[in-house]
Amino acid sequence: MKTRVADLDFELSITYSVIERRVQEIATEINVQYAGKTPLLVGILNGSFIFMADLVKELTIACETAFVKLASYHGGTTSTRTVRTDLDLKSDVRGRHVILVEDIIDTGHTMRYLVNKLKDNSPASIAICTLLLKPDALEANIPEIKYTGFEIPNEFVVGYGLDYQELGRNLKGIFKRVD
Repeated sequence: MKTRVADLDFELSITYSVIERRVQEIATEINVQYAGKTPLLVGILNGSFIFMADLVKELTIACETAFVKLASYHGGTTSTRTVRTDLDLKSDVRGRHVILVEDIIDTGHTMRYLVNKLKDNSPASIAICTLLLKPDALEANIPEIKYTGFEIPNEFVVGYGLDYQELGRNLKGIFKRVD
């Protein structure tokens, strides 16, 4: 299945049903590992909103949610490696178990920036839950990555919350760019 987003063509890479199953599996892991705790799930806007909503619906443990808005793409198809904070976290993380929920990690600079910033506020723990991880693009050491939906090649993708020029977030499934 092919689709066009703005001026680029994409083809289906990961179906919605496969994503749904993987989200359920991740939620089961979190339910077990955070039993008896009340973690704060922090979604990284805009891309993580669909993933986070689906993940939270599958959690059976008590949890709280919050959001931050960070950007490193700024409308293009590659990371600028410059992180911009558009919405800062208002929740107090001191002594809290924090799970950062991200749509995709490629270079890792955005996550490294956020983890370092949160550590200054003494959380009990920080874990990262990402839908997609591009191991071949990773430039930063991020041992906090505990939950990964899918490892993908270093390709540009859209859908299920991920965008190209703010379009394509509503696509069911993950679509990779084709030339």
